[in-house]
Amino acid sequence: MKTIDYYNKYAEEFTASTFEVDMESLYQPFLAELSEGARILDVGCGSGRDTLAFKNKGYQVEAIDYSAELVKKAKGLTGIEVRQQSFYELNESEKYDGIWACASLLHCGRDRLPEVMGRIIKALKPNGVCYMSFKYGNTDREKEGRSFTDLNEQQAHELIKQIDQALLLQQWITIDKRPDRTEEWLNILIKKEQA
Repeated sequence: MKTIDYYNKYAEEFTASTFEVDMESLYQPFLAELSEGARILDVGCGSGRDTLAFKNKGYQVEAIDYSAELVKKAKGLTGIEVRQQSFYELNESEKYDGIWACASLLHCGRDRLPEVMGRIIKALKPNGVCYMSFKYGNTDREKEGRSFTDLNEQQAHELIKQIDQALLLQQWITIDKRPDRTEEWLNILIKKEQA
């Protein structure tokens, strides 16, 4: 089973397990870098939980997800047009003030991470910021039909060094916010430097 099939099949369960999670402490460092009404792209928006939160805070939000089922859920929840699109297809140029990639790039093949990060940097306006999170570790693995690319601090540094105009602002580790989980996450906030 490919990762995308998992999300199409378990959209309901995935939404239920992630929707109520309190994300404020993760939003704060990201939103602190953005001005009022900034334009945000939620990459791999899942149920639309974060898209809705940003919309309710007065930001202009666009969202993409590769799962047709999750796109339906996110549209229903947020009332905005959610595009069915993969992060491999991100093609905008200097359009967004912020890109939010919470627990989505961890499904990107490790060998394609530099390419996808390059696409993200390209899509950001100068001085734009991107938040992303990965499960903490250093392996590529399969779990319950999903592929994961785990990252640790060293790997994140190596990755960011490869991307023109990418500046690491912050990197921190958190424990999974879901009640039944104890996994660690690596949170990364990068900024697009002026060329």
